[in-house]
Amino acid sequence: MSELERSELERALDPDGLLAEVRASAARLCADLAPLTDRQAREPSLLPGWSRGHLLTHLARSADAYRWMLALARTGRAPGPRADAAELDRQLRAGAGRAAGALVADLRDSLDGLLRDAAELPAGRRDVLVPALAGWRHPAWYLLWRAWRELEVHAVDLGLGRGPADWPAAFVRAALAETAAALAVRAVPLARVEAEDLGLGWAIGGTGPVVSGPGHALLAWFAGRGPLAALRVDGGLPAPAVLPAWPLPPVPGWG
Repeated sequence: MSELERSELERALDPDGLLAEVRASAARLCADLAPLTDRQAREPSLLPGWSRGHLLTHLARSADAYRWMLALARTGRAPGPRADAAELDRQLRAGAGRAAGALVADLRDSLDGLLRDAAELPAGRRDVLVPALAGWRHPAWYLLWRAWRELEVHAVDLGLGRGPADWPAAFVRAALAETAAALAVRAVPLARVEAEDLGLGWAIGGTGPVVSGPGHALLAWFAGRGPLAALRVDGGLPAPAVLPAWPLPPVPGWG
């Protein structure tokens, strides 16, 4: 991602606008979960090996992790020990089998705390770099984008009736722009991708076809949540059978 492209993405992901989007996404998800039964919570989600209880626990612990990083950005000091991958896995397995009411209440509390902490983060601390667990760094404001992405994508993974076509257009546009920029530096055999309904396209630059279709279907394919068959492949070359694991860190990132 060039400096210009990154600046454009940052403008598209305005922190105040992002906070409103996360709040709206959280409200939609909690409304979807209101009638969840204990049986439904134990049923498989659309993610292999995970029940809906696993997914809801993952979302709650992700929100807690974002709160940890917001506190780090606000004060410049780590707010206690950080849960590593092994601890997060333990929490996931321990929490997945809870009753539906406990799962939903836990998620709602974590999301409420995240929204409150994000709203209270001083504007002057939004650009403080915080470390993702994978090791790369990003500004504190970017946590809201990560939270929005988690909520929208995992709302589909729950298999409760919401699909990629229900993703907000603003979310699809931002996710496609960021993903295309990341794919462009990974030698993915794609020449270009085009979201026809949005009137947008991105050069990937590889020796490969042009893949086009509805923006949500294109993003679903990138994210491993939709088939290539839902898209059109032009140019006489096959589309890549395997794409890099999604989501990808922003390129080149913030250091």
